[in-house]
Parts: sequence; structure tokens; C-alpha cells
Amino acid sequence: MNEKLQVVIEGSIAKVLINRPEKANALDRELWNGIGECFRGLDVNSQVRVCVLSGVGKHFCSGIDLQLLQEIGLQSEEIDCEGRKRDFLRREILLLQAAFNEIERCRKPVIAAVQGTCIGGGLDLISACDLRYSTKNVSFQIKEIDLGIVADMGSLQRLPALMPQGAVRELALTGRVFHGEEAYSLGLLNGCFKDRESLMISIQGIAQSISEKSPLVVSGIKENLLYARDHTVSESLSHVAAWNAAMLLSNDLEEAMTAMLQNRPPRFQD
Repeated sequence: MNEKLQVVIEGSIAKVLINRPEKANALDRELWNGIGECFRGLDVNSQVRVCVLSGVGKHFCSGIDLQLLQEIGLQSEEIDCEGRKRDFLRREILLLQAAFNEIERCRKPVIAAVQGTCIGGGLDLISACDLRYSTKNVSFQIKEIDLGIVADMGSLQRLPALMPQGAVRELALTGRVFHGEEAYSLGLLNGCFKDRESLMISIQGIAQSISEKSPLVVSGIKENLLYARDHTVSESLSHVAAWNAAMLLSNDLEEAMTAMLQNRPPRFQD
């Protein structure tokens, strides 16, 4: 793991910290690639059941580092063929998208804890998480329109499943800043807190609660919710039927039933 992305595992909870506070946690190439590698690793780590993503310092994430945009632009200018230049840019965009896609692919729920600033790529990042919480004074912004770019890292694709379509359109087309309480009222956030301390205490409790559930069932819920977002009700019902036909008869089902009968907390294997 690179120094710009810290991972601390406490029990069954992985705390992932964006660690570039001197740049307001802006995403450079190393950090962007590190996010993908991090969540690929956490997906296969049997000790980990829940992930909490936050930022070191005052801010969560100020978006893409403009030097990365400049770097990609300079590399493209070295390509003489217009077709190959466009193909290079497309592959670069897909490569960056893939890092955030790993958060969705990770079978462990990912909880975003947001403070300070969360704009551009930062908003793309939390839109790929399963749960999102922030302090009231956080500044959110779909900033790409002010940079002359169509947002292409997931906000336009994921936010309409979380927020009213009209709200997403307004925020994307105007680029206006909105804050924690409005983000909560629109459905982007699961909760909004007065300060970072109360935010982290609440998230710790939520993460602990999830970590005590069946890991197999938790991953199944995440899988089927994501599938349902992108498919019809009929297709999604067929998918969950196939899932449960494959996964239902697990040790976790037996342990859940036994624990209920014995009036004790269940103990699920990793």
C-alpha cells in the first residue's frame, strides 16, 4: 500500500484513509491506482467484514489533482495519429473509472465518512460507496462543468439512483456547492452530524453492527442491490432466486437459527 492511502484493520473493520492532507486529499495517479488496489485486497481479506473510507486532515477529497489532468493531456499530445490519441484518452478514462468500480465490486460494505470538502472526483468516489455520512458543514460539488468536462467517474451514473433526477441535473448543470443537510435531505447521505467526533462515533457503531452479521448474507445483499439498480424487477428477482439457491444452505443459516433458539448472539465464521 502506498503512503497516500493508509489502511488500519481493527478487528473486522478496515479503516481506509486518504492521506494527502497537504493537497486537500486531491487524487493523483498514485493515489487513484492505490484505491483500486486497496479494495481489491480488502475484497479477498477474510478478516475484514466492513470498510470505512475517510480522509486525513480537514478535507475528505478535493477531487482530481489538476497535475494528473495535465499529465494525461501532455501524453496525448505526443501521439500523432488522431484515432490513436482518442483511443489513448478513452483507455485512460476507463482506467481511472476502474479504480472506483473496485469499491462496488468489493464484497464488503464500504462506508464513507466525509468532512470538509468533497468535490468532483471526491463525490464520484463516495457515490460508489454503500453508505455515506458527513458533518453538516461539508461542501459538496459536482465541479466538472466548471472545468469544461462532462463528469465521467460515476456521479452522473450513480447519483440518479440515490437522489431525485431533477436534483442531480441541477447540481451537475450549475456546479453549485451544496452542504451536508441538503445532501441528507436529497438522499445522498444516510446521516448528517454536527461534528467529526459524533460522525465517527456513529459510523463505528454502524460498522460494528454490520460486522456482526453473516458475511455471506452481507455480500449477497450488496450484490443483489447493485444488480437491481441496473436491471428490471423481473431480472432482479430471477437473480436473487439463483443467488439463494446457491448460497442459502450455508453454515451461517444454521448458526443464525441455532443462536436464535439458544437466545444468544450468532458467531459467524470469516
